[in-house]
Amino acid sequence: MRLAVTCMLALAAGIAVPVAAREVVDASPPTDLSVSIYRDPDRDVDAPLNRNYPQGFAMISETRRVTLPKGESTIRFEGVAEGMVGVSAIVTGLPGGTIEKNRNAQLLSPAALVDGTLGNRVTITRTNPATGETRSEQAVVRTRADGGLVLQTGQGFEAVRCAGLPEKLTFDRVPAGLSAAPVYSVDTRSDAGGSYDVTLTYLAWGFDWQANYVGTMLDNVDGGGDAGGDGEGFTMRLLSWLTLLNDNGQSFDKARLQIIAGRLNVESDFQSLADPPTADPLRLTCYPFGSTAAGSPVPDYGPVPPPPPPPPAMAYAPMEAEMITVTASRMRMEDVGESAAVITADEENLGDLKLFRVPGRVDVSAKGMKQVAFLNKDAVKARFLYQAACDPYAWIGDGDEPQPASVLLVTKNETAKGLGIALPQGQMTLYEPTQRGPQLAGQVSLRDYARGQDIELELNDSAQVFTRCAATSDNADPDDGRKWMNMRAELTNANPHAITLRLQLGRGGEYDIRFPRHKVVVKNGYQTVELTVPASQSRTFDWKLRNAVAD
Repeated sequence: MRLAVTCMLALAAGIAVPVAAREVVDASPPTDLSVSIYRDPDRDVDAPLNRNYPQGFAMISETRRVTLPKGESTIRFEGVAEGMVGVSAIVTGLPGGTIEKNRNAQLLSPAALVDGTLGNRVTITRTNPATGETRSEQAVVRTRADGGLVLQTGQGFEAVRCAGLPEKLTFDRVPAGLSAAPVYSVDTRSDAGGSYDVTLTYLAWGFDWQANYVGTMLDNVDGGGDAGGDGEGFTMRLLSWLTLLNDNGQSFDKARLQIIAGRLNVESDFQSLADPPTADPLRLTCYPFGSTAAGSPVPDYGPVPPPPPPPPAMAYAPMEAEMITVTASRMRMEDVGESAAVITADEENLGDLKLFRVPGRVDVSAKGMKQVAFLNKDAVKARFLYQAACDPYAWIGDGDEPQPASVLLVTKNETAKGLGIALPQGQMTLYEPTQRGPQLAGQVSLRDYARGQDIELELNDSAQVFTRCAATSDNADPDDGRKWMNMRAELTNANPHAITLRLQLGRGGEYDIRFPRHKVVVKNGYQTVELTVPASQSRTFDWKLRNAVAD
């Protein structure tokens, strides 16, 4: 009652009543970490990771221990990501919730030390270059670190680093509000006080990820039929390496790692919301001694000489180099599957996206890129399929050379084919067995493939299968009303085994097709038929088409 009356009298008299300062509490280092990385939504499937400027982001969740006093206090979370999006932060587990949230804008640095010590004492130590003797004395900082620094000593005012002697400043303490790592703080209130486990969750800018696949064929190709069917097609081992990129200056050690596949629609400008705190250097300049009338005594030494040539490269040390394994390319390809057999990501749904939980704990290092194996399938059934297109506006007798067919790697993302898990976008390298070991058979980009989808990857143009497909008459016109037009395909297979070729006859709904003894189906927007060509033979197919939309 007395306190209330005193406050009322003070307010009536216009006297300011002091408010008790909040006690500052430092949260413990994270006892548990979870990092969910979203890739850059604007990066194309075949674009490499931008090592110097990743534009993906991550959801980071940290569990920390705090001990709160009774009443109001400020909790400091030191070591958050420098790319933290402060407005996205959520703190749970506090008994009284949050009153206010703040993110520090300045890190511990030489300039920040000087600015935070303005008007206070420091120790300046100078070394005599002739004798090597050092001398220290107390001084008071009188200016900020804005290009020049003035100290007040027993001899008066003097500018630092303008005497021509080696000088060093020593600070007795770190000014309040400065820390070596980024800090996020919240104000809270606890009626009883006590220790609590709280969770800080936030978005952070400057991350990205990419999947890289290594496919190793386990047997030779002996045909082009359905994968896994009666001796046709082939079986391959499929291993996926996950490349993680963290451009922040903070590491997240022993984190539970989640990868989000799919394109997330992002409206907020996370880059502008995640300006990192600054750590300004101490840059001091002094005008050269002398007078403006006489000119500067600093001599002109002419142009700066070029730097010396770099030292010769170190000799290659094969024993030391073999001790370092960076990716699967450093291993024997036949051992790739076994080396990562225990690592398989668990797939979950996240709305319309896919979430992959990488087993175990992963160190997401600061300013680092690393790879972890997260998918391993030992027996994926696939086949090679050749593909060519017909041109109804061309004439097959005009003398044009046959064109190479495209080679497709075809399978289906289902358990029966050895897959049955969502495949995130990335790059795939395919190896084929030979008498001299596995050899590179092709490289291709993968988009995101959901379960149950047909997977068709175009590898390259064939050097063994050629096609020529067009109208049989030079005056045929596919736009000439509803008149049927004769078409022909000449297919040549120089392989020592039979092949299957998919012939694209025209876009779906554009033409009516009559193809004897073959079923026409729409695939990828085209009306197609699949034709078999025996080993080392040529075959000719005739059919008819007409415009389906003309009057």
